[in-house]
Amino acid sequence: MFLEVEDLNTFYGASHVLQGVSLTVNEGEIVSLLGRNGMGKSTALKSIMGLVKPKSGKVIFKGKNLAGYPPYKVARAGIAYVPEERRIFPNLSVLDNLAMGVKAGQSKKAQDGDTWTVDRVFHHFPMLKERANSKGSLLSAADAGHRPVSDGKSRTPSGGRTDGGTLPASGSRGAGRAG
Repeated sequence: MFLEVEDLNTFYGASHVLQGVSLTVNEGEIVSLLGRNGMGKSTALKSIMGLVKPKSGKVIFKGKNLAGYPPYKVARAGIAYVPEERRIFPNLSVLDNLAMGVKAGQSKKAQDGDTWTVDRVFHHFPMLKERANSKGSLLSAADAGHRPVSDGKSRTPSGGRTDGGTLPASGSRGAGRAG
């Protein structure tokens, strides 16, 4: 199992926002969390990432329970969170924005094919390569959206998690109630 979330319960104060959410994501699958605004999609992703601490439940990633871990430990384990917001440095070039997301020294050891480097990001997002020297503020909303996704992938060979309802890099059994 790549990622398994079991009976996740998260609160904001006294409000029980996630109620027994469970899902399974197998290697290579893609999962989408669907629902209206305010239904708990972002909270589920933030709970998995450790940005919001769940009151109970498990977040098992590659066999290790990460529930309640701080975000930096979850990221080190291989999970990235890409928020829905644009989150780019408007005065930096596209290349500099991407370089901010690459781990120190990672580009030098990218021979294994699993490591996301700036060159690999450019291969998968050629429109960013065409705009490598453009300021982040000049990117269209669509192009700017590729930068955080590629940033999340550059930090984790396993793949990132994006807000807005998608978990790229993996699949699909879900139960529970969010909201």
